[in-house]
Amino acid sequence: MEAIGDILVLPFYGQGHLFPCMELCKKFTSFNFKVTLIIPSHLSSSIPPHLRHHSLIQVVEISATSTPPPLHKAVELPALPPKQKGHGFMHGPFSHHHQQLGQGIDTFLSERRNGSGQTRPICAAVDVMMSWSKEIFLKYEIPFVSFFTSGACAAAMEFAAWKNHADEVKPGEIRILPGLPESMALSYSDIKRNRHGPGHHRGGGPNRQNEPSGPPGGVEDGPPKPGQKPRWLDEVEGSIALLINTCHDLEGPFIDYVANQIEKPLWGVGPLLPETYWKSTSSVLHDHEVRSNRQSNFTEEKVMQWLNSKPQGSVIYVSFGSEVGPSLVEYAQLADALEASNHPFIWVIQAGSGRPGPPPVLFGDDQQEEGYYPNVLDERIGNKGLIIRGWAPQLLILSHPSTGGFLSHCGWNSTMEAIGRGIPILAWPIRGDQFHDAKLVANYLKMGHMILLSDDPGEMVKKDDIVQGIDKMMKDEGVHKQAMALRSIFQSDYPESSMCSLKSFIQLISK
Repeated sequence: MEAIGDILVLPFYGQGHLFPCMELCKKFTSFNFKVTLIIPSHLSSSIPPHLRHHSLIQVVEISATSTPPPLHKAVELPALPPKQKGHGFMHGPFSHHHQQLGQGIDTFLSERRNGSGQTRPICAAVDVMMSWSKEIFLKYEIPFVSFFTSGACAAAMEFAAWKNHADEVKPGEIRILPGLPESMALSYSDIKRNRHGPGHHRGGGPNRQNEPSGPPGGVEDGPPKPGQKPRWLDEVEGSIALLINTCHDLEGPFIDYVANQIEKPLWGVGPLLPETYWKSTSSVLHDHEVRSNRQSNFTEEKVMQWLNSKPQGSVIYVSFGSEVGPSLVEYAQLADALEASNHPFIWVIQAGSGRPGPPPVLFGDDQQEEGYYPNVLDERIGNKGLIIRGWAPQLLILSHPSTGGFLSHCGWNSTMEAIGRGIPILAWPIRGDQFHDAKLVANYLKMGHMILLSDDPGEMVKKDDIVQGIDKMMKDEGVHKQAMALRSIFQSDYPESSMCSLKSFIQLISK
């Protein structure tokens, strides 16, 4: 049976964006569409063999090296409209990555158009963090769809904060946001933390004087502050639809709120997790079966053996992902807290942890960074803890019966993976959208708690805050019961509401 047409998919740099885009590709092929996944070449090792061998998926790799091109060879891209400037990360120290990638996309589309027997793609699904590229697709008359790899809560809260003048909230005031759950009302503390919220980098908490802020592309003002117009409104301008990596069962009120505010079709098509995730809800997942392993000091087998040696529900899993994390000083507080805690733990530490700026590997630079590492901690704790440097088999850890809690920055992929396995979350948000996800977990879904965060954005998280947070989460039977109740959403299969949304989207682009 001949494929219906071709859909292009363009993720942002980094695995947190690539993984849901790969799953979106597979969803599209289930409707008999061909899919072309366009990636920077340095992400090549993150593409698992089963995706490369898929009969309906083509992976196109484009060089976007970490070395800036010579000035006399600067790439000229279509000019962005005035309202677009400052958005989409086309300015700043990392703009050369986008320049190179943009030139490669333009060349690929030009050669494709001139090739024999090639039809124009039906549409391009573009990560909103790559919104600068939409001018290139429109140049070739390819409609584009904005894809949010994050959830609906952050988008809804940003819009509601802007619409309801959150920047005017006074001390002691609680501001209800009409159209959203009362549990998500904004307090003065919320505003204080978000107003000076750190940008998209690893050393993203307080005590970071003279450190750059903002997203990897170098946009100076970073995530929107409460009361400001959400940047995603500009990023989705011109798109024919919005796809969000979530489902109605989890975020119904937030999906509906955003849909009511914009004049575009919007669908929740997630959670976009590996197919084996849905088929193994009662067994331990093995990451190597669905994701390419990266450098690590422990194999999956070693991690499995260590977990097997611990009592059920006793282990606290600690991971902040590859792009954001606490400061160097806070990492030291975390080390002290884990040593003082009565719970066994797995702690994942990425290269360059605690250092400012996006990790070089995000843009394909393999240079090793000196970051925080608790050199003497592993000697003192013995078998109580497992300290993983680099890549960790997160799906395995979250699905293992010994894991009882997750200390997380509340990145969206990690949040969904934990919910799907009934693991309560202790939220330690680092930058803008993670504060909304943390509030969703603690206040709306009620399947976790937040680390005690001061109203003063310059005050760091301390050892006692972490110890108390861990104890509270691990001993709270209510959040454990609620986490297991939410797990039932994912017990059978990919959510029916999301499949209906995908069908509606396919009908739109097939007209």
